[in-house]
Amino acid sequence: MPKMLLLSCCAPCSCGVIKKLSQEGRDFAVLFYNPNIAPQEEYQKRLEENKRACDTYKVQFYDLEYEPDLWAEAIKGCENDAERGERCFRCFLMRLRRAAAFAKQNGFDTFSSVLGVSRHKDMDQVNKAGLMAGELEGITYDTFNWRKGGLEELRRAVNKELALYNQAYCGCPYSKRNKVVGPDKSSL
Repeated sequence: MPKMLLLSCCAPCSCGVIKKLSQEGRDFAVLFYNPNIAPQEEYQKRLEENKRACDTYKVQFYDLEYEPDLWAEAIKGCENDAERGERCFRCFLMRLRRAAAFAKQNGFDTFSSVLGVSRHKDMDQVNKAGLMAGELEGITYDTFNWRKGGLEELRRAVNKELALYNQAYCGCPYSKRNKVVGPDKSSL
């Protein structure tokens, strides 16, 4: 069974996938690389919740440096784009490329992400960025749809069970100004 690295944006989006893969005995680890999250206090909350979710299911957890300046450079000129626009694609590509490089350097066979789990994100856009990042770094990106097969219901149940901190925006300061809150009072 291939060893997979899963890029996580936050515990609420990744917890169902983490639980499912863990229960299936899959050989995988979780990576937290999210220089888009601001302010730093918000970044720290999400980092700690990701660690807690991984600890709960005994899953290896990695986190990379917080690099908001590199992220700002990557999305420069797209600050006023709407959600799902070029800014989001550039953000996804930057983070997925770093995840791909980490995966390859650390002996993973494939990598994937939960960046498209939220109904507010464009799964095709995430997959396009993931496939491009994989090609650039020489590692396979798994385009599995982590929204399907009961995973959305599992995600909600695990969120409730673990009482996870549930943020009200994707993380970047631009999404915060455009946040969309769903019927369950969570955003993403």
